[in-house]
Amino acid sequence: MTGAANNGLERIEHIVVLVLENRSFDHMLGYLSLERKRDEVDGLRPGMGNENAGRRYPIHHLPATYFPDERWDPDHSAAATDRQINHGAMDGFAASYAETLARRGVDDGDPGVVMGYYNAGDLPVFDHFAAEFCVCDRWHSSVAGATWPNRLYAIAGSAGASRDDRKLPIYHEDSFVRHLDAGGVSWRWYSHDIATLRLADVKYRVGHPEHFAYVQKLKLVFKTRGRGLLYLNEDAATFLEDAAYGRLPAVAWIDPNFKDFNLIGSPPNDDHPPSDVTHGQELALLVYNALATGPQWDKTLLLVFYDEHGGFFDHVAPPENPPDDHPTTFTRYGVRVPAFVVSPWVKAGSVSHTLFDHATIPKTILQRFSPRQLDARPNPSGYAHRREPGHSHHISRRIADAAGLGELLTLSEPRPAPDRSALVDWFAAEQAARARRLLEHPAGVLRQATEHGLTDLQSGLLAAHQHLHEHEHPVGHP
Repeated sequence: MTGAANNGLERIEHIVVLVLENRSFDHMLGYLSLERKRDEVDGLRPGMGNENAGRRYPIHHLPATYFPDERWDPDHSAAATDRQINHGAMDGFAASYAETLARRGVDDGDPGVVMGYYNAGDLPVFDHFAAEFCVCDRWHSSVAGATWPNRLYAIAGSAGASRDDRKLPIYHEDSFVRHLDAGGVSWRWYSHDIATLRLADVKYRVGHPEHFAYVQKLKLVFKTRGRGLLYLNEDAATFLEDAAYGRLPAVAWIDPNFKDFNLIGSPPNDDHPPSDVTHGQELALLVYNALATGPQWDKTLLLVFYDEHGGFFDHVAPPENPPDDHPTTFTRYGVRVPAFVVSPWVKAGSVSHTLFDHATIPKTILQRFSPRQLDARPNPSGYAHRREPGHSHHISRRIADAAGLGELLTLSEPRPAPDRSALVDWFAAEQAARARRLLEHPAGVLRQATEHGLTDLQSGLLAAHQHLHEHEHPVGHP
């Protein structure tokens, strides 16, 4: 197999991708060096901090796994990210956050919050991943900027020539799945609502029901539209079912729950502040356990990473001048984000220092399943011509030059799935505690689930979903 025979990808028949939201590497995994004493991981070290207005804000463990409300969401626009990076000094995070809190009227805000980190007690699933699989400590977000440009690089290797989100996040990028279709490779996009691919690539805006499914379905004893978010197409497939019955496609993409405001207390699990990172851990475990207990584990590669840093501190300066079709707009990579390679073919407790960014995802997928598509390199003007009818016409420079993940699949035999009993016990305890809170204090829980403002991401998604419904995408379909 061209492009895969010498780097381990030939052993993989299923690549599963889970992209979470807005956390930096040091914020989520810096504890590995600081508390776990894993010196091979380039994480937090004693004495790190930022200064603002004559006060020093040191790194510290955060006391809560969630933020009070959406006003506390750090600014991660292009301008704010430039301020945070500060030409590579990485010393503008507290100053940027102080300005954000003041602008949003948070009188008791603490600029040092963005210098905080979580640890093994907060992130048991990630701690398990770090011990049993591979941590990538040089995985940078593709763009020094916001959510959608970074998600677009993971989907298409380009971002519409902007580092900021559009208010209505409807894009016209050529996604990597066009190449899969051209080669007859199976794929499916799993979501909790409308799939992000429909917002990124006009070719898949509506229709194609065979390619879209839910992550899971809520099993309710009553039916309600619940503001339109519980009205599901009950005939659609789900990731959990496909994993359990050995029906996974070659490529499976999983969107988290960005905006579930229903009346049973089911929260967002994308990790976008102010969301509780505990819920993101539960989603990661749900996906991982479904794969580990399914019949296709020995042939699977699971990638878990974050779209961008969300305004949280990281100490590693992003490299400059990545290859790009728009080199004057995208002049450097973004801030590091947490990333794991989870597979029976990777060495337990390994750490990769290879420079990856989100274009690594389509690069790895195409290396494994459509290697001929990678031959369609752009010419110096940034364009490429169709090689033959039925094939997509362009591979972005970022995808063409990105490193693939096959180098991490180094074992000669697949490992059995590690013991997950402690994680299952943790998950059961979290679910039981949530159920008790709902039973004992229903009014308070329901207010928390429904009476709050929206983040910019959620507002944009609501607008985009309304736009798609107005253009023939049926309500209740992924």
